[in-house]
Amino acid sequence: MLTLRGHHLICLHFFSGEGYDAPFVENLRDVLKRAEDEEIEIISTADNICTKCLYLEDYRCTYDEKADEEIREMDETALKLLNLTAGQKITWQDLKNLIPDIFLQWHDRYCNECDWKQACEKSDFYQEMKRR
Repeated sequence: MLTLRGHHLICLHFFSGEGYDAPFVENLRDVLKRAEDEEIEIISTADNICTKCLYLEDYRCTYDEKADEEIREMDETALKLLNLTAGQKITWQDLKNLIPDIFLQWHDRYCNECDWKQACEKSDFYQEMKRR
């Protein structure tokens, strides 16, 4: 079963083909393809996206000194906004239907300072959400 952590439940909707390296990008594409056909289990630790990340060590993000703590906080916020909990299962379409209701709160809190902002801004869905 496909697993995704809190912030990936939101951010993955804005994938535009960019990532840390080719294996990471290929994995993102695979996860998105699987998400359309499989039920998603929500988890609170490293998920199917994290497994191909250059910065994952012992199930912790080592992107920078505070990364793991910040990501866990983002995950908690994402789950609260989406009204979901770890252990629940959800379909990609049901998840996508939740994004418009929480996008502005998420954007205002996280997107402006995010390293991936420029990549997400290339996404049609991101632009659609910004226009709402």
